[in-house]
Amino acid sequence: MDLLTGIRTRRSVRKFTTKVVEEEHIKAILEAGFCAPSARNLRPQRFVVVDKEELLHELAEFAPNYGRLHDAAAAIVVCGDRSVQETQEFLIEDCAASVQNMLLAIHGLGLGAVWCGVRFDSDGAKALRQKLEMPNPVIPIALIALGYPAETPTVPERYDEQRVHWNSF
Repeated sequence: MDLLTGIRTRRSVRKFTTKVVEEEHIKAILEAGFCAPSARNLRPQRFVVVDKEELLHELAEFAPNYGRLHDAAAAIVVCGDRSVQETQEFLIEDCAASVQNMLLAIHGLGLGAVWCGVRFDSDGAKALRQKLEMPNPVIPIALIALGYPAETPTVPERYDEQRVHWNSF
């Protein structure tokens, strides 16, 4: 599939089959995350891959929006290292760019995924940090539940000319 088609047709998938995601697919997804742009090329992104069913079920209980992990074959927790990028806004932007690259790679590989947000000081974030043994300067920014899709979301038209402004608002 060409890049623009991939961008237009990628949708969140929340239901997965029981098929295991191959390690080479996980590595390709991670490579896409590493290829994301980064402020001053500091590359503060860190990734925790979770592919153990028992651990996925445990993590699913930490916050309501993590529930998709119950059905997922794997998850990638996207983290930011504050010792590398001290500016919180840039840390979030760098990690978000990695998430988008990974979501597109997942779609391109014929897999499905959903981006689960992680709020900084939430109980869910604290539980992730503890359970996944993250060192102090590392914080979870996002969680991607992924697997082989058991659903095919519709692809509505998203372009909206009314939201486009040229040269001034």
